Amino acid sequence: MDLKRMGNQTVVFANPPVILSSYSVVGPKEGQGPLGKTFSKIWKDQLHGEKSWEVAESKMLLEALKGAIDQVTVPLEQIDFMLAGDLLNQMISSNFAARQMALPLIGIYGACSTMALGMALGSMLLDGGFARHVLVGVSSHHDTAERQFRSPSEQGTQRAMSAQWTVTGAGSVLLGRSGTGPRITSATIGRVIDYAEKNVNNMGSAMAPAVADTVINHFHDLQRKSADYDLIASGDLGAVGLALATEVLKRSGVDMGTKFTDCGIKIFDASQDVHAGGSGCGCSAVVFAGDIMQRLKTGELKRVLLVGSGALHSPTSALQGESIPGIGHGVVIES
Repeated sequence: MDLKRMGNQTVVFANPPVILSSYSVVGPKEGQGPLGKTFSKIWKDQLHGEKSWEVAESKMLLEALKGAIDQVTVPLEQIDFMLAGDLLNQMISSNFAARQMALPLIGIYGACSTMALGMALGSMLLDGGFARHVLVGVSSHHDTAERQFRSPSEQGTQRAMSAQWTVTGAGSVLLGRSGTGPRITSATIGRVIDYAEKNVNNMGSAMAPAVADTVINHFHDLQRKSADYDLIASGDLGAVGLALATEVLKRSGVDMGTKFTDCGIKIFDASQDVHAGGSGCGCSAVVFAGDIMQRLKTGELKRVLLVGSGALHSPTSALQGESIPGIGHGVVIES
């Protein structure tokens, strides 16, 4: 059997799946940011009429999933799998949203890299002939994440300057074997990299080495360099992590030029008091489903490398003094 692998970690799709549609839902803070006009829907508040932040997050994901479907004429019965994930324990946002979708669910967890991971796995299902259409969606919510991973936001705990602001947002894409739209041409699955960072308020530093490792392997596997891309966007390293990843790559002989940016930096501006930038599953999901997809459709961007970055810790592991492993998954999208 002919493998579709290139090099160490990359899969090249013989029949590149098409991104038929995308949809993004964000909270008010994200809507006030520099990318506000690129989002499909902006909530007026964090609860959106629900009794808890957790219920609100699941509702937000459901809206994003349905929104992507509503953009096209694909019947629900022709969507063979739904891939979804979030940050909460046992992925309750995804599971509770899925119970209203009546689609076969594959729950996935890659922390903040989940959107890129979902797009990669969905593309493998389509290119392998296991599905006609695959729906991918992820979410995060600032207040649910703070309650689970740090301190409930109503406590008003002072945040470290290296900390990032978890994005309240949900993004979704509908992938198909054929149709019109940007195509996912390859995917580089990352390795878990751990440089013993233990500060949960500095996740950018924990994730940066993993993103650098994925970029290095991606370039090696496909014999490419940064100049071969119009945009290389990490999932959410924030300002601290992006600077560190850039330095690691430079020391490894990889010049990223001016093409390297970060979704966590793009979604907020300095006036919004988010310190190092945005984070969370929803961060790269809404930036991709909104701003990047729009620029791909207009032809402004021809080839994009999205490297979702994830900090693979939990509240339990942090309390037990464990370090924070990182991972980075890359997907190439071409218009």
